[in-house]
Amino acid sequence: MNPFTVRLDLHGDLDFFLRSGARRRSIERSLGEKTSVKDVIESCGVPHPEVDLILVNGQPVDFDYAITGDTDIDLYPVGTGIPQFKKQRLQATTTSRFVADGHLGTLVRNLRLLGFDVAYDPQAEDRQLLTVMKHENRALLTRDRRLLMHAVVETGYCPRSQKADEQTVEVIRRFDLLRSLAPFARCLRCNAPLRKVSKAEVIERLEPLTKIYYEQFRRCTGCGQIYWAGSHFSKLQKRLEKIRANCA
Repeated sequence: MNPFTVRLDLHGDLDFFLRSGARRRSIERSLGEKTSVKDVIESCGVPHPEVDLILVNGQPVDFDYAITGDTDIDLYPVGTGIPQFKKQRLQATTTSRFVADGHLGTLVRNLRLLGFDVAYDPQAEDRQLLTVMKHENRALLTRDRRLLMHAVVETGYCPRSQKADEQTVEVIRRFDLLRSLAPFARCLRCNAPLRKVSKAEVIERLEPLTKIYYEQFRRCTGCGQIYWAGSHFSKLQKRLEKIRANCA
């Protein structure tokens, strides 16, 4: 097979995945053999879960499409693209169940605080993350683009920002979660749902001042951790309202 040229045009923020200092909208690759469009895309550093629409010479294709000659490829992330190709989108746009890698602990806390189901083990290896993702039907959150490129990953996202609150806004926007927020409904420690309990049910576990000043409590259905609206509660509310406002 004679060598041929593939030109990729990256739309939206997909140029985030190109090497620092080399970010540009167009890339050319010279190929000498039949290659799947997925392999071409990921050879440029763009993980396949970040690509929602692929146009080859103006026509939509999936990741298995084989490139055999000179080709123009347009790549679009979720939330961008050409309206007439709505049915050819490649990514799930809504999910509320996640698994996160060990470097995203503060993002995990934020998402749990907002009521979202996020599996998290700071010591988990890549293999464990992929197993949880697949067996529990979760979307993978990681800044490790190589991990996102793993063939078994169907739905995932790489937060662009290194700041947890900005990452939280990104995830909410990416998966259309704004209307699904349920603050203070999930345990920050173990991820299990919280259940309202009477003061009498937990009074033996409360500190003396807590017994005096607070009447409403929730208990984790998993680890048993007790929650109440203590002195830190107003700060958390303000933080969540800021995140919510930035998502709008």
